[in-house]
Amino acid sequence: MAHGIVPPYLLVRISRLDDARFARAATAAARSLAHDEPLRAARLRFTFGGDDEIVAELVDAPHRTICDADELEILPGRVVRREGDDPTGDRATDEAYDGLGATFALFSEVFERDSIDGAGLPLDATVHYGRLYDNAFWNGQRMVFGDGDGEILRRFTSSLTVIGHELAHGVVQYTAGLVYRGQSGALNESVSDVFGALVEQYQADQTVDEASWLIGAGLFTDEVEGAALRSMAEPGTAYDDDVLGRDPQPAHMDDFIETDEDNGGVHLNSGIPNRAFVLAAKALGGRAWERAGQIWYDALLSPIPARIDFAGFAAATHRAAQQRYGEASREADAVLEGWSGVGVEFDGAPD
Repeated sequence: MAHGIVPPYLLVRISRLDDARFARAATAAARSLAHDEPLRAARLRFTFGGDDEIVAELVDAPHRTICDADELEILPGRVVRREGDDPTGDRATDEAYDGLGATFALFSEVFERDSIDGAGLPLDATVHYGRLYDNAFWNGQRMVFGDGDGEILRRFTSSLTVIGHELAHGVVQYTAGLVYRGQSGALNESVSDVFGALVEQYQADQTVDEASWLIGAGLFTDEVEGAALRSMAEPGTAYDDDVLGRDPQPAHMDDFIETDEDNGGVHLNSGIPNRAFVLAAKALGGRAWERAGQIWYDALLSPIPARIDFAGFAAATHRAAQQRYGEASREADAVLEGWSGVGVEFDGAPD
């Protein structure tokens, strides 16, 4: 299914604004919600192996194609930039091209993964999707970017964490296949946030203390009192605005939200495992992709159920840390510290 970067509860809030200053934004959010509803209901089925298995040659370089939808809701659109082409001068096109490359670089150079599927999958994207479309999403085959409404939300290619996050949904799709509902869905969102943040940090060569840990920084216009869509380090603090309200993400299991909305709160409760990762990364120091990111990636590749809950994934990250760094390692202790800090208990953790 398609996973949009802007949570539906925020789009609903924008769509209900009764303020002349944001009339265009309200209309755009309502249209985006109407567009996204069938995408949220869709399910994808993947079959691996057998006589129909596709064997791809591994090539450790990205193969990018950027298309322009020309404000229509038709995919893929017309091709405007291919791999190796010079910049076009269109900001959305060139930002998408560069963001796909930065995401490819993280997974290739750090985790030795050849593209999203591990087998050299071409990276395709469509920009200028829809008119004033307030979201960006991975549809199982390509990245799709709206331009925002210009009153509350800016163009979605402007945020590298958004691009990294959405492509990371593809990595989850081809690895653990986490079911997009409840705690496994929140983990799907959280893992995508983790790697979205790491794409930005890797490109800027930031340490854990230099990183902002914000997802979607700069997406809000100056009309909004807010820094980003989400804060991984301090869930619930990304925005606090008279019009949009306050960021509703919980940071601890004590505040876990039970709801049938948003696929069981996948964009809400993802704040809990997000903070667990940041706490683990900060306990280790240095650059987050080198150890904490490696542990989370190893856990994603380990045999875990598609409907795994927070406790199960916490145990998987702890095992991954022990297997890579040793049972009594600093890394294993940091993982315990991270999950303990957000109130997630799991079998195998010391009392």
